[in-house]
Amino acid sequence: MPQHSSHTNPVAPFIELQTVDSTNNYALNQIHEGLTRHGTAYFAREQSAGKGQRGKAWLAAKDSSLLLSIVINPKPLTLTQQFQLSACAAVSVCGFFNSYVDGHARIKWPNDLYWQDRKAGGILIDNIIGSQKGAWQWAVIGIGININQTFFPETLQNPVSLKQITGREYVPSEMARELCFTIKNNFDRLIASGFDDFYHSYISLLYKKNERSRLRAGGRVFEAVIKSVSPSGKLIVEHSIEEEFEFGEIDWIIPG
Repeated sequence: MPQHSSHTNPVAPFIELQTVDSTNNYALNQIHEGLTRHGTAYFAREQSAGKGQRGKAWLAAKDSSLLLSIVINPKPLTLTQQFQLSACAAVSVCGFFNSYVDGHARIKWPNDLYWQDRKAGGILIDNIIGSQKGAWQWAVIGIGININQTFFPETLQNPVSLKQITGREYVPSEMARELCFTIKNNFDRLIASGFDDFYHSYISLLYKKNERSRLRAGGRVFEAVIKSVSPSGKLIVEHSIEEEFEFGEIDWIIPG
């Protein structure tokens, strides 16, 4: 296992790949081989087997998406603070996307990127946990954002790309460098100054906040108002009672 690196490393490399199965898999392999360090970013022009949340595939044509994975040494954060890194990444991605659009991008809990009611991107964080006392040794922040696509597989629900919103074509590798810089700076700020600012930003960007939504938990479909997210990352909703849900316990039912 490679040694942990200092957080403050402005020259961590940005590595551009032509084709990989997934940038997260590539980054994880580099960690296991001892060939990477904190802050290293991997961008791919194309993925053959991109990963989404909960085992879903992330499909993208060549040069159509921002496909990026950033290696992070999360110390001094602990495993109980995983949501802090997730929220920091989500706020970074949403703010970055909003700088290109009309400011209407939001974070759909826990860390999908939505513009209006359409999915523009998502984040998948893979972790490496040490054998000693369950130490959180590495995190790989994987980001996929739809950039130049104008056609999507029919199996995808409500997708949208930056080009569809703005009518412009973009260079994903240039955008990835910009986003990488934002995320690494924000992570350094999280470690130096704490979670409060990112938590409040996350809540302010929360998709459907104070709105009624249809949700599914187990075999139960119900309507509830999205109230907030707890500092540990639980979704807080209210119907006849207030409930909290962990990631994976609930699905959104979004109109097609």
